[in-house]
Amino acid sequence: MPGNYEIAILGGGPGGYVAAIRAGQLGFKTVVIDYRPLGGICLNWGCIPTKSLLKNVEIYDTIKNHSDDFGIKHDNLSYDFKKIIKRSRDISDRITKNVEMLVKKNKIDRIKGYGKITSKNEIKIFDENKTEIDTINADKIIIATGARPRTVDSIPVDNKNIITYFEALSHEDQPKELIVIGAGAIGVEFAYFFHVLDTKVTIIEMLDEILPIEDKEVSQTLAKSFKKRGIEIFTKATVENAEVKGKKVKVTINVDGEKKELTADKVLNAIGVVGNVKGFGLEELGIETFKNHIKVNKSTYETNVKGIYAIGDVIGPPWLAHVASAEGIHCVEKMKGLNVPDIDYDDIPGCTYCQPQVASIGLTETKAKEQGYELKIGKFPFMASGKAFAIGEREGFVKLIFDAKYGELLGAHIIGSEATEMIAELGIAKSLEATGHSIIKTIHAHPTLSESVMEAAAAAYGEVIHI
Repeated sequence: MPGNYEIAILGGGPGGYVAAIRAGQLGFKTVVIDYRPLGGICLNWGCIPTKSLLKNVEIYDTIKNHSDDFGIKHDNLSYDFKKIIKRSRDISDRITKNVEMLVKKNKIDRIKGYGKITSKNEIKIFDENKTEIDTINADKIIIATGARPRTVDSIPVDNKNIITYFEALSHEDQPKELIVIGAGAIGVEFAYFFHVLDTKVTIIEMLDEILPIEDKEVSQTLAKSFKKRGIEIFTKATVENAEVKGKKVKVTINVDGEKKELTADKVLNAIGVVGNVKGFGLEELGIETFKNHIKVNKSTYETNVKGIYAIGDVIGPPWLAHVASAEGIHCVEKMKGLNVPDIDYDDIPGCTYCQPQVASIGLTETKAKEQGYELKIGKFPFMASGKAFAIGEREGFVKLIFDAKYGELLGAHIIGSEATEMIAELGIAKSLEATGHSIIKTIHAHPTLSESVMEAAAAAYGEVIHI
């Protein structure tokens, strides 16, 4: 007899395993199905291993370029690239094992295999040889199959010379030259990582700025910082083709109507992701998709087929692990009948973990103006922060955007050290509809980088103290 469950979850990433744990807490008999270790792309190939790599090079960069500032001497500084990669893989393995333990602790069944939905209440499980090994029944099914790197014909990924983040995280041979195509968070983080280790890095971005979804001032500041380091950047550039020539890759780009040819050992395709919607029964069931993502009701996350739900990257942007987790929790809480507010997608923080770090929430200045707001904008540079001065991290700023009429915080943008940690304060502030003066009057500890948030709010109202 097939196993019978109240909730079956297809995919064990940050959406799937978190939804499973919350479902278990709420008393649902739950199973999670995934052929990979739990944790999905985030824990196995994305968020966690990349942050390990970035911490490695942050330490190396500080010692190499700034140790004398701190009165620290060293001789024959070097690094072991294979060990750097191994550390990231070891950390990933350990965390995914912890997730497996959490799932077991919450009395959730775990099936390793490939799932295919054969009816609105049935999933067949297959092994890697496509042999059927199990069948389960479930009252409700949650699809949390995630996303994969987006590819285009002009950039023919061969996973050897033209690679994705999978190979960038696992190859033990460091390229001497790297072309990064796409300057979103993934592309920018890898560009920073390899550049610090003395790989010659070139970034190609189709849009006007690197990190094009960020506030324009932030993007321009990061570009200036990268160029100062020696990273070459082409914006408003389209890739006409990438071709392997012997041990090199030749990339032809078009910049303002002019063709340029670039060469490198490796090319990293970082042009985005698309949802994993093929091969597990969506077409047969008539589940609606749009541009390689599943359509859902954003209040319940139910698809057009009653009883089948979808969460995370497979339903489209923002492609962020914390969004997938929030959607998973929300989805099962709604199934339980809990009265929970819908997720506000205007209150989603975005983070990029290069140095200087970038973090933001809410509207950019451009978007706020497009929506017709009259604005008060406050900026505070870390150059004026005592804590930033003390720790040697004076690059960047905090920028806050307020509605001039009511004083409500509309957007927050930080570039600088620990930006990705500092953004949480502004997430709480925005979700509580904080005003500029409520931030100004919140006493911040001294000396901290987060004082810069208070100062930026004060700057918007002509009350800033330290500039």
